[in-house]
Amino acid sequence: MVPVGRADRFDAFRALADRRGRPGDRLVEALDEVRKETANSPEAWAPAVAGGFGLPAAAALGPARYYADLDVPHGRRHVRVCEATACFAAQAGRHLTDVEHQLGLPAGTVSPDGETSLQAVRCLGYCYAGPAALDRESVCAGPTLADQLARREPPRAPEIPVADDTGDPVLLGGALAGEPPWQVWPRMVTVGSPDEVQLQVAASGLRGRGGAGFRVAAKWEAVAGVSGTVVVVNGDEGDPGSYADRLLMEADPERVLEGLALACFACGARRAVVLVRSEYPRALARMREAVGQAYADGHFGPSVHGTDTVLDVEVVEGAGSYVAGEETALIASLEGDRGCARPRPPYPTERGLWDAPTVVNNVETLAAVPWIVSRGGEAYARRGTLNETGTKLVCLSERFARPGAYEVEVGTSLLRIVTELGGGLKDGCELTAVQVGGPLGGFLAPGALDVPLTTADLAARGAALGHAGLVAFDQSAAPQEVLRHIWQFAAAESCGACSPCRVGSRRGLDLASAGTPPGPEWERLARVMAEASLCAFGRRIPPAVRSLARAYGGRLAGWGP
Repeated sequence: MVPVGRADRFDAFRALADRRGRPGDRLVEALDEVRKETANSPEAWAPAVAGGFGLPAAAALGPARYYADLDVPHGRRHVRVCEATACFAAQAGRHLTDVEHQLGLPAGTVSPDGETSLQAVRCLGYCYAGPAALDRESVCAGPTLADQLARREPPRAPEIPVADDTGDPVLLGGALAGEPPWQVWPRMVTVGSPDEVQLQVAASGLRGRGGAGFRVAAKWEAVAGVSGTVVVVNGDEGDPGSYADRLLMEADPERVLEGLALACFACGARRAVVLVRSEYPRALARMREAVGQAYADGHFGPSVHGTDTVLDVEVVEGAGSYVAGEETALIASLEGDRGCARPRPPYPTERGLWDAPTVVNNVETLAAVPWIVSRGGEAYARRGTLNETGTKLVCLSERFARPGAYEVEVGTSLLRIVTELGGGLKDGCELTAVQVGGPLGGFLAPGALDVPLTTADLAARGAALGHAGLVAFDQSAAPQEVLRHIWQFAAAESCGACSPCRVGSRRGLDLASAGTPPGPEWERLARVMAEASLCAFGRRIPPAVRSLARAYGGRLAGWGP
C-alpha cells in the first residue's frame, strides 16, 4: 500500500472553509474582537462567530480554545504580564506574584466586576528592561513593574539600546545611521530581473534567521516559476530573550518591506502576508503604516512603479502561540485553524497557504536582502564564517551591564559578546549560566562561553543559535527553579498535536516540580520526546534540559548527562 500524504488526505475544515471564501485570518480577527468585549468562556460566544462565516461551531471553538489571546477572559482593563525567561531571570520569577498581589487577582482570571483581567504571556520583547507588562497597549517595564501597574508610579517604556560591532551594519543602517530605505527596489523592479536578485542572494550564502538556518536561495529556487506563489513574513518572533524582529519592525519597517518586495520579485510571487505577533502592538501599527505608505509611493500595487509587476501585501495580527512561529503552524493559523505543526512532506514550498506554494521568511532575514542586492552577494559572503556568512542581531537581556541589540558578524566569540559588548553582569552579580537561542535553545556555563556564534559550534556545545537571544542568570535564580521554569514553558506552549510532546512536557513539569532527580524515568521520557515528537519544539526540550544540567553541574545532579 502506498502511504497517503497530507497533500492527498481530505481535510474537511479546509474544504468547507474553501467553499466559504477562505475566511482564514478574518475568522481569528472576528474572534479577537468579540473576546475583547467579554469575560465569558469561548463556548458562550465562539459558535456565533463561526455561524457568521457559514462555518460549524467547531471551526471557531478550535482556535478560540487554542490561542492564548482568545482563551483567557478579558476585562475592560486587560493586563498582559511577561513571564518569559528574561523577565523570570530579572527577579527570579517573583514579579508575577507581586503583580497578582497588586491587582488582586491571579493570572488567567478577571475581577468579579469585570473591570480588570490578567494574562501571563511569553514574551513582550522588553527582555532588555524586564520584567515587563502591557496595560492594554501601554508598556510598563523595570523593577517597579508592580507599582507601575498599581498606578503608584508612571509607566516606563525604555527604547531598545542598539549598537553595531561590524563597522558597516547590514541590518542597523537605518536605525543607527539613518540610511534611507527603498533605494534598491524601484531600480530593480524597473531595470533589473528576478534572476539578478536570486543570484546575489545565492552568492551571499544567506541563511534564515528564524532559527532553522535554511539557505534562503534554496527556498526561493523551490518556487521559481510556479504560479500562485505566496511569500509570508514571519513576524511571530517567539524565542523569549530576542527582540530583534520587534526592533526592525518598529525602527525600520520599510527596510523589512523592501526585502519582502525583492523576495516576491525573485520568487515570482504577486501576494504577500506579514504576520506580526499580538504581543508587539507598536510593531503591528508601524508595519501597517509602512505598508499603507508603500502603496501610496508605488512600491506595492497593481502596477509597481509603472511596470507589469503586481504585488499585494497585507498585515495580519497573531493571537498568542509560541509554536505558531513554526512555518507550517504559522500557515495553519493564517487559514484560521489551530496553530499546530503539520507533517512534512509536503513542504510549504510545495503546498502551503491554502495549498499554494509558500515561502516563509522571518523579519531579520528579509531585512538583510536590500543590502545584499545593493552591495553584492560576495560582499556579504566575505563576512561571518566560510559556512555561515553575514551578520546577526544578538539581543542581551536585562541582567547584563549593557543590555541591548548588537549587530555582530556570525562567528564572533560568545565570550566577547558577554564580557566586552555586554560588560558582564550588572551590579557585580555572579554569572551562573547563559541561555542561548530561546528556552529550547540551550544553556552554557560561564566557563564554556569561548565558542563562536554559529549554528554548528553552538550545537557542538549542546546549545542552539535560534534568534540569538542571550539571557543571563545570576545567583539569585535557583537552578531547580530555572529547570521548573523551562518545563512550565514547554507544558504551556506545546500545541498538543502529538502525544510525545503533549504528554511528555506535562510529565516533565511534574518531575521538575517534585524536586527529586528523575533517574531512569527521565531518560525514557527524553528518548520518546526527542525521537517521536512531530516538530522541533518537542524534540528540542530534552537537549535543552541536558544543557541546563551541564551548565549548573552538581547543583542539578541526576538531570544529566
